[in-house]
Amino acid sequence: MATNEINIESISRSAVKVSAIDKVSAIDNVSAIDKARRERHRALILPREHGAWGLLLVPMVTGAGVALHQTSNFIPILLLLVAALALFWLRTPVESLLGTSAMRAQTDDERSSVSAAIAALAAVAIMALGALLWAGRNPYLWLIGVAAAVAFAAQALLKKLDRRYRMISEIVGTIGLTSSAAAAYYVVTSRFDRTAWILWLANLIFAGNQIHYVQTRIHKSRSASFRAKLSQGWTFAIGQFVMLSFLIVLCWRGLMPWIALLAFAPLLFRGWFYFTQKPAPLVVRKLGWSELTQAIVFCILFIAAFYVSF
Repeated sequence: MATNEINIESISRSAVKVSAIDKVSAIDNVSAIDKARRERHRALILPREHGAWGLLLVPMVTGAGVALHQTSNFIPILLLLVAALALFWLRTPVESLLGTSAMRAQTDDERSSVSAAIAALAAVAIMALGALLWAGRNPYLWLIGVAAAVAFAAQALLKKLDRRYRMISEIVGTIGLTSSAAAAYYVVTSRFDRTAWILWLANLIFAGNQIHYVQTRIHKSRSASFRAKLSQGWTFAIGQFVMLSFLIVLCWRGLMPWIALLAFAPLLFRGWFYFTQKPAPLVVRKLGWSELTQAIVFCILFIAAFYVSF
């Protein structure tokens, strides 16, 4: 009897242990499912193109920095910043709801969350833009907005046509993102003049070079020797020459101060150094941070050039 009681007690303990393990496993599974659900909800709502944030914000800071040299009216730039961030953010949940992106809202819960995000972001954007456009103020913002919308539409069309147009589509989309430089300058100074156009163009040239460089590094990362890199990246090398020539023409015609060329110097050096540096494994995250540093340096130097020249 004692032996049977011991066996029964052992079996009971084993059953309790198995039950506890099952409970822990069930809890872990539920936690993993909840975590995956939260991550999916974030992916449906939060923009995934992290580099595009820089392509939007750096031109805006550049335009605002140059404009604030002439006036201290900073309230419009805060309204524009809120509107631009809300509109840029709005793109991701709208695409998720319409099913035009890789991540699509599939369940009723997901569609409800995405719709709520769209409503909130749209409300914020409308209020900020309403304050900027109230009583007929800043009418050129409408034209800048139309130009940006056309650029984004053209980008979406190019993406659908062929993967070979991917880099071109990114540069076309950058036309819309860099319009924030002209918009920032305009809302602060109330002038859409030559400086506004130069700010837009300079930021577009800078961003276009960045996109070309990143694509070259990613797709030609196996190239080792100078000859191999030049053979595969010759379009980027020509782009460097074209960019420098175009910038010199702008300065020669008096459209941009000569000292502003210094803002592009680190970009040009980085581009040429790529062809001569020793081969090393490509770390995409490190490349991203490096390009962000390039953008910050450009922003500071370009603003400083206008402060010194005018």
